[in-house]
Amino acid sequence: MKVVINPKLSVEQNAESYFNKAKLARKKLEGAKKALVISLKRLEEEKQSKDSQLGKIKEQHKEVKRRKPEWYEKFRWFISSEGFLVIGGRDATTNEIVVKKHTDKEDIVFHTDMSGSPFFIVKTDGKEPGPNTLQEVADATLCFSRAWKMGLMTTPVFWVTPEQVTKEAAAGEHLSKGAFMIRGKTNYLNPIPNCAVCVLEDGRVMCGPVAAIKKQCKDVIELIQGKNKPSDIAKIVKKKFGGELDEIIRALPSGGTDIKN
Repeated sequence: MKVVINPKLSVEQNAESYFNKAKLARKKLEGAKKALVISLKRLEEEKQSKDSQLGKIKEQHKEVKRRKPEWYEKFRWFISSEGFLVIGGRDATTNEIVVKKHTDKEDIVFHTDMSGSPFFIVKTDGKEPGPNTLQEVADATLCFSRAWKMGLMTTPVFWVTPEQVTKEAAAGEHLSKGAFMIRGKTNYLNPIPNCAVCVLEDGRVMCGPVAAIKKQCKDVIELIQGKNKPSDIAKIVKKKFGGELDEIIRALPSGGTDIKN
């Protein structure tokens, strides 16, 4: 170590000068150590915070991936205000599937006199639906039919038992995919176009008659016939409730739609 002596100072003064410098250096070192400890502590807290947030995000992602879609989510569906599961076709193919594969003998089948309409099925589980459920399904059959796209305020909707629905066409006739013959008496209801959408806590997107959706969700968005594309409405729904955009689009009525003020 090189020691520099100031010849103008005495030995005692030189020693005192070095002592003071050493004392100052020691204080700076202690301060630097404290600052280092504080900085390291902050870095560790930030790391733990980021790890915690990342863990939550991963956990949420796992939860989203973990949820297995219910079998009926591939169709149109809602739970009636009386607690009945209602499913409907999205197109000719799913019309064929809901009638052939998911209709039991005690269920109730809804359809309209208009082509391009879905078949809706009330899954009764052997119980008898009340008038509220019947009206809600009639309204849903209207809202998801071509009548909504055309801006019609009503269209004839009827219900029958599954045994009245057949794929056997009359002589000389041909039934296309998704079309069925109805035998016997039909029971007509007067549907009203009313529709709402919500996202349930588990991420399921439910769209159907207002009374039914309000029974299942605390907060809903009511829809009316309009000019906006389903994709535009879906973005508003996602912003308010979250959920998957594609699932929301698939749940909404086809054709022009607006949000009720």
